[in-house]
Amino acid sequence: MICALHFAFCFGKMSSKEYISEEGLEKLKQELENLKTVKRQEIAQRLEEAKKMGDLSENAEYTEAREAQEFNEREIAEMEDLIKKAIVIGKTKNKDEIQIGSVFVVKSHGKEQELTIVGSEEADPIQGRISNESPLGKAFLGKKKGDDAKIKTPKGEAKYTIEKIIS
Repeated sequence: MICALHFAFCFGKMSSKEYISEEGLEKLKQELENLKTVKRQEIAQRLEEAKKMGDLSENAEYTEAREAQEFNEREIAEMEDLIKKAIVIGKTKNKDEIQIGSVFVVKSHGKEQELTIVGSEEADPIQGRISNESPLGKAFLGKKKGDDAKIKTPKGEAKYTIEKIIS
């Protein structure tokens, strides 16, 4: 199973420097280990089975297994590159202003919501994890308790008030 972080990387969301949490980096390392061990073994077994079927030039199972092997090896290389380029987000020491890794509470339209600024590959707005590269994330960066962040949306301007910075 391909994790969301790796999916984001493979489909071009990763830049030369990408912020990632310690948990996210650990997930990537676990997935890399899975690709190098379990997945490689599964593909090797598929190749062996396909070879037993005879003529490889007209063997669809063999062709599919070779393509899976090539795809897996590309994923391994890309994931290793991602891990080398990753900048791990630590817990922020400055609770005075919002930065990457900050957890904070905003109020908008009378409702409070807890948000966290994360790297783009870990963004999950439904879970309150906002990308540092998104318009919303950019609007919050550098803000302090009591500040307003205004974001243009298709429905007009949205205003968020920073209620507190947790970490």
